[in-house]
Amino acid sequence: MAQFRNKPVVIEAMQFTGHNDIAMLRFCPMARDPIDCRANLIIQTLEGEMLVTVGDWIIRGVKGEFYPCKPDIFEATYEPV
Repeated sequence: MAQFRNKPVVIEAMQFTGHNDIAMLRFCPMARDPIDCRANLIIQTLEGEMLVTVGDWIIRGVKGEFYPCKPDIFEATYEPV
């Protein structure tokens, strides 16, 4: 079996604090507040709508797509450039 390593890719990401809605909407214009809970965001991803909770990161991928990432996975996967 062959083994492969991820290519190094620089991504843009922003962490949702629950108090930075305006900055998040500038970064990810398709994000919106859920009707029942303004402490969260909903974003459109390639897989459909996904919930972003406080502490999650929103990542802009290499083709401009957005997706959420839990903080522990983000820390294990990414480092500042």
